[in-house]
Amino acid sequence: MDDDYEGDDYHDGYPQEPEEEDVDEMEPELVDDERDEHGNLVKKVDIGKPSSFALPPKAVAKEDRTTTPYMTKYERARVLGARALQISMNAPVLVDLEGETDSLNIAMRELNNKMIPLIVRRYLPDNTYEDWEVSEMILP
Repeated sequence: MDDDYEGDDYHDGYPQEPEEEDVDEMEPELVDDERDEHGNLVKKVDIGKPSSFALPPKAVAKEDRTTTPYMTKYERARVLGARALQISMNAPVLVDLEGETDSLNIAMRELNNKMIPLIVRRYLPDNTYEDWEVSEMILP
């Protein structure tokens, strides 16, 4: 340690902590204040123009769907994992067990029989989504 340094940043050899900012200083800048019909203060904050993804996506009707009915390997993995988790948490099993105890194998049997009560939601780039029931999809 250098004993000859006597700057303002050091006290007893250690740098001083910067002062904490007040929480009030970190609030966004208010654009306009108005009162509602009950007299309560309503704050308006300028957050800029919302992007297209800030709006909630809209559903596409079943007859207007454009994506393929084929289930992808990623959708299959997600559906099997979700259903296996449900089965392991004591959800009702929809096929005959035949001595099976592994939840993943039971989920695969349900998928092969198209009995999984789940819906695959596919989000599209135009801020819409399509819902496909597992029972109506073509399996890989």
